[in-house]
Amino acid sequence: MINEAIQQQINKGEMLPLMEEFYTIQGEGFHTGKAAYFIRIGGCDVGCHWCDVKESWNAKLHPPTNTDTIVENAKKYANTVVVTGGEPLMWSLDYITTKLQSLNLKTHIETSGAYPLSGKWNWICLSPKKTKLPLNEIYNEAHELKVIISNNHDFKFAEEQAAKVNTNCELYLQPEWSKREKMTPLIVEFVMKNPHWKISLQTHKYLNIP
Repeated sequence: MINEAIQQQINKGEMLPLMEEFYTIQGEGFHTGKAAYFIRIGGCDVGCHWCDVKESWNAKLHPPTNTDTIVENAKKYANTVVVTGGEPLMWSLDYITTKLQSLNLKTHIETSGAYPLSGKWNWICLSPKKTKLPLNEIYNEAHELKVIISNNHDFKFAEEQAAKVNTNCELYLQPEWSKREKMTPLIVEFVMKNPHWKISLQTHKYLNIP
């Protein structure tokens, strides 16, 4: 059980259920190839069956960590910090992003958009899921829409989601890793017919880095 004092800090974002943090190369989407410090926060109820970090789903498995400590660790490395999960917007991210930006660090988030947007962001990657759709408020804020393609119907879902984002939002289709051999050729064909989309690959997996 978490005591009341710690729970209050969690509610304020002064503590977060940290699963892991690491310095690596961004492997997906618009910022592929850039060095970034990743902060993975535990907790997610979106429930993607193909999720490759299901151990992040149960926030209780990841002890509340002092956010100031997380920020101190981040500032030792890259000038870009990516907050991911799990579903990071289950938690208040105003405190951590204010601290990071005060150090002139760029703040990026990867989210399903299923929870209210908090935090100050230089880049918002919206990756919507059918199991729990984004809230309407995030569509106009997203800089990047990244839709995971694991079957043919996902192309229709992708276009439905693209119709909701702002006109400057970058659009990406990414093959679900376990079906990449089957779906990648279909994505290539789709993008060639619909050039407003781009292809995102999980290049970090091809490079065998975290």
